[in-house]
Amino acid sequence: MKLLRVGSKGKEKPAVLDKKNKIRDISSLVKDLDPENLNFETINKISDADFEKLPELSASERIGSCITKPGKFIGIGLNYSDHAAETGAKPPSEPIVFMKATSSINGPNDDIEISKNSKKLDWEVELGIVIGKDLKNISENESQNYILGYCLVNDISEREWQIEKMGQWVKGKSHDTYGPIGPYLVTKDEIADINNLKMSLDVNGQRMQTGNTNTMIFNVNIIVSYLSKFMSLQPGDIITTGTPPGVGMGMKPQQFLKAGDTMRLSIENLGEQNSKVVAL
Repeated sequence: MKLLRVGSKGKEKPAVLDKKNKIRDISSLVKDLDPENLNFETINKISDADFEKLPELSASERIGSCITKPGKFIGIGLNYSDHAAETGAKPPSEPIVFMKATSSINGPNDDIEISKNSKKLDWEVELGIVIGKDLKNISENESQNYILGYCLVNDISEREWQIEKMGQWVKGKSHDTYGPIGPYLVTKDEIADINNLKMSLDVNGQRMQTGNTNTMIFNVNIIVSYLSKFMSLQPGDIITTGTPPGVGMGMKPQQFLKAGDTMRLSIENLGEQNSKVVAL
């Protein structure tokens, strides 16, 4: 299934795409796509419904983030071999883990804010993992039992704040609007091979990133298992898994976003985002 949230900010309704790609209101089945409801039992309940009997929502309505109020928004850095090469960094021997503030979550087509203090705002098309069951200290072979589905993420990053300021990466990853997710939460049964998905990102109509999840250093099963050794994970938690080459920081000369720039990004079977950078 492709699940989404539709409506004005703060008033989104949970929805599903039917076989004809019509948007159907599932608020009679589930209150929202939040940690309380993002579990396998609820997904099965929605799947069993007759979508054609559910109210149709307008395709012109705003699409919000596909998940709301997750407990954690976790990032994995330098997880594509070709991206590590472009930055000149040695591929990590184990996953590099950082956090994004959950307040950074944004709709897939909402504006991206650029503050007066921002000098090096960058883009990152990424695959997001969505957890559907409580887990702790699991093996790689068990990971799929806990993954509910996947989503498209743009891990917007302010590189000066991330790298040149003292401390951890979280400062450069967490400004409001720096975490667009969606349009869809795609349940894992819809993805034939999560380790072979094409991905791309354009800025102002120019292709910047072209990649495939098959160049991930640590695949989704390794990532979920690895994280579970250090923290428990709960339904609705999002893990964004790294980006392929073509980020602005890796270009010569470097290139960063400015007010008025537009981005279009997609991952095969997960949908597309279209956003604009606006000055605060």
